Amino acid sequence: QVQLVESGGGLVQAGGSLRLSCAASGRTFSTYALGWFRQAPGKEREFVAVISRSGGNTRYANSVKGRFIISRDNAKNTVYLQMNSLKPEDTAVYYCAVDPNNYCNSYEHSYAYWGQGTQVTVSS
Repeated sequence: QVQLVESGGGLVQAGGSLRLSCAASGRTFSTYALGWFRQAPGKEREFVAVISRSGGNTRYANSVKGRFIISRDNAKNTVYLQMNSLKPEDTAVYYCAVDPNNYCNSYEHSYAYWGQGTQVTVSS
């Protein structure tokens, strides 16, 4: 069992930056990969990024590649999502999730534990 708590969301102007954090407790943090997903109003939840348990491998959705950076600090049991050059279409609730089998893919069904989400709003 893993508990996840996201933070760092807020309102930002287009072109700005935000850093999301996701603190984990429970199962040993360094044993699983972690991903970020987002859900915009009226849309399905979509994959954003994933990072392997060591942090050595990452994968991004095409829509955020080159603008977002996922990282983790295993000593702090925290995963981050640095979001730069934000666009209005990045507006969504952002969720972190555990990939317990370390597949490091974009499929939602690969993820077992989810946080409550944090709202990111980008104004034009």
